[in-house]
Amino acid sequence: MRSGCRGQSVVIWWVLGALACALVALVVYDLTQRRRAILRNFPVLGHLRYLLEGVGPELRQYIMTSNDEEKPFSRDERRWIYASAKGETNTFGFGTDNSMERIPGYIVIRQSAFPLDPLPGEPTEPDPGFNVPCAKVLGAAHRRTGAFRAESMVNVSAMSFGSLSGRAIEAIDTGAAMAGCLHNTGEGGVSPHHLHGADLVMQVGTGYFGCRDDAGRFSMDRLVESVASGPVKALEIKLSQGAKPGLGGLLPGAKVTPTIAAARRIPVGVDCKSPSAHSEFHDVGSLIDFVERLADRTGLPVGIKSAVGDVGFFGELANAMASSGGGPDFVTVDGGEGGTGAAPLVFADHVSMPFLQAFPAVYRQFCEAGIADDVVFIGSARLGLPHRAMAAMALGCDMLNVAREAMLAVGCIQAQRCHTGNCPTGVATQRPSRERGLVVSDKAPRVARYLAALRQELLRLARACGQPHPAWVSADQVAVLAASETLVDLGEFCGYEAPEWGLPGGQQRAELQRCWAPMS
Repeated sequence: MRSGCRGQSVVIWWVLGALACALVALVVYDLTQRRRAILRNFPVLGHLRYLLEGVGPELRQYIMTSNDEEKPFSRDERRWIYASAKGETNTFGFGTDNSMERIPGYIVIRQSAFPLDPLPGEPTEPDPGFNVPCAKVLGAAHRRTGAFRAESMVNVSAMSFGSLSGRAIEAIDTGAAMAGCLHNTGEGGVSPHHLHGADLVMQVGTGYFGCRDDAGRFSMDRLVESVASGPVKALEIKLSQGAKPGLGGLLPGAKVTPTIAAARRIPVGVDCKSPSAHSEFHDVGSLIDFVERLADRTGLPVGIKSAVGDVGFFGELANAMASSGGGPDFVTVDGGEGGTGAAPLVFADHVSMPFLQAFPAVYRQFCEAGIADDVVFIGSARLGLPHRAMAAMALGCDMLNVAREAMLAVGCIQAQRCHTGNCPTGVATQRPSRERGLVVSDKAPRVARYLAALRQELLRLARACGQPHPAWVSADQVAVLAASETLVDLGEFCGYEAPEWGLPGGQQRAELQRCWAPMS
């Protein structure tokens, strides 16, 4: 009897030993694998997330939210981004699960009875090497020395090193380079993490980080040094952003590492504050003067980025540009639904106009001033999804900037912990213990594949509308479900009174034909 008990004990200890060895092996595997940041940062426990994700569709049928209820990005939207980034199948089965006829603002693309076939030699799968250029040339109208046509109509929006980790910036920059996209530095200046191949748009914010003197004032000489430090192709003056317009920002001193301090030209370990307004200009006239000073000294195209509140400002700007012949070469319009690391709830929810109202309000001012064809219009604010991107193009955008979608492609899981420094995937943090989970060599191709997938979907939508390029899709080829549950043309929904508003001009069409050889 005793020998039997001893035998059972031995078996139990062998089983426990085997389980312990398996657990140790799993921990070692999780810590050393390079594909999933969650598992590198949370070995063993991280597998629970993927288990729940796998049975999610079944659970959601009964006790959880639907595929389209989560915000700011629904489960379906995240799934499309993740699958596209990983090179997996990004198609959905069994039809839509949206209540198409009951969602005010629902976007419907009006396909043509005579759609176009793909171009000869166009890849059937998303290919980062196959690009779709911008229809306009940045800086051409003002004859900037460094005027250029963006190779890609989809580019990466402003996200600073400091708000994102160094590895996240490296992965995004490398992926943008693979996809031939521009990478906006954000207001944190040009850092070593931005120097991995992508052409840059350097953002000039209210704190003048990367272009300030020791007293914190704007320095033209420091700006020129920053431009020379990397492949900077354009400058963007940030007036405001959609998630917290009218506010400055704060990077706590604990996050100000030596690398961040060097890029921003600030002391290490000291709170880094961004004022609410610029000190170099105070009205439309001095803003135009500042733009021209930057362009004259650097030769680069110079633009502005702004959320939209006071529409009258844009009307005054457009009229002043028409009379003076100077001013911004591009205008980036950020919608109120844009993202940020942290913002007061009331500013995130209630300050500045949503994109579908904001962009038309701005574009209309430049149309009425007769200079819409001289300015490159860039849209941002959750436009990294094909249907919203197509609507933005139909309204008159020439290029699109994506930010949070690029974060999702690089590994973000929408944990919404950006403001805490405890991002579980190492994307929005400066904690080395979290950042180590993000492997640049794995994430950079995902960014490139996502950007390529978005461009391909835009091409498919344009061809379905009978147009060879997204820039030629007009506002009457997109409809929106109004509150009365009736479909109205996008142009009517957004208040475009003249038929040419939202349509590409003659110069734009001619430039597009010259730049994209397969269409000539």
